Amino acid sequence: MTAAFLAAVTLASSLPAASAHAQAAAAGTGSTIIAAPKGNTAPAAGTAVAVSAANDRWAESLAAFAAADQAHPPTPGGVLFVGSSSIRLWNGLETEFQSLPVVVKRGFGGSRMLDCTRHLHQLVEPYKPRLVLVYAGDNDLAEGRTPEQVLHAFTAFVDGVRATMPATRIAYISIKPSPSRAALMPAIRQTNELIHAYTLKTRNTDFIDVYTPMLDAAGHPRPDLFRDDRLHLNPQGYALWKKVITAHLN
Repeated sequence: MTAAFLAAVTLASSLPAASAHAQAAAAGTGSTIIAAPKGNTAPAAGTAVAVSAANDRWAESLAAFAAADQAHPPTPGGVLFVGSSSIRLWNGLETEFQSLPVVVKRGFGGSRMLDCTRHLHQLVEPYKPRLVLVYAGDNDLAEGRTPEQVLHAFTAFVDGVRATMPATRIAYISIKPSPSRAALMPAIRQTNELIHAYTLKTRNTDFIDVYTPMLDAAGHPRPDLFRDDRLHLNPQGYALWKKVITAHLN
C-alpha cells in the first residue's frame, strides 16, 4: 500500500464532507475520499493529533495480531476473515471451516469499514491471502455515516488490496439486521444494495447476503439469532452465518 493511499484515507476520515479541495488532492493520488459525517468533531485532518488518535484506538488489537503472527506465522495463501466484533466474537471460527487449509481471524471490536481500510497493511497484507472476507459497516452507520460513505470506504479497501495483491479475491459479508439497530434498517438495506451493485461489476469481488436469512416472515430481525444485547450474534446466529458462507465458498 502506498503512503499516498494511507494519507488520503486518514485525511478524508476527519473531514465533515468531501470538499472540492480534498477531492482534487485525492485525484492526484488515485485515492478515494472517505468522508465522515457532518458535525464530526475529530481533530484537524493531517495533524499529529488526528493521526495518533486514529492509530492509538486500535494499537492494542493490532499489537496482539502481530504477536500472534510472530508466535505462529500463518501460511500465505489462506482465507482471511477481517472486520468488527461480529468477526472477533466468532468463537472457533478457525475450526468452523475445516475444509479450508488456512483460516486467519482478525476481528477488532467496534471497528468500522474505515478502520479496516486504514489498517490494511497490518490486517491483510502480512497474510497474502487468496480470499478476504470482510464484515464491517454497521458501526459506521451507527456513528452517522451515510451508505455512500460506507461504500466509498469499501471501494478504497478493495483498491488497497488490489494495489499489492491483484489476484486476491474479496467477499463482503452484508451488514446484519440487529434488533438493537432497527432504526438503521433503511440505511443498512441501502448500504448492502450499493455494495452488492459494486461487487457485481468489480472483478474478483463478491457479496455474501446474511441480511435476508436473518429476517423473520414480517421482515424484522430475528431475535433468536442474537445475544441479550440484541446486537451481537449468539451461537445460533453464527451457525446461520456458517451455513451461508460455506455455501458461498463451495
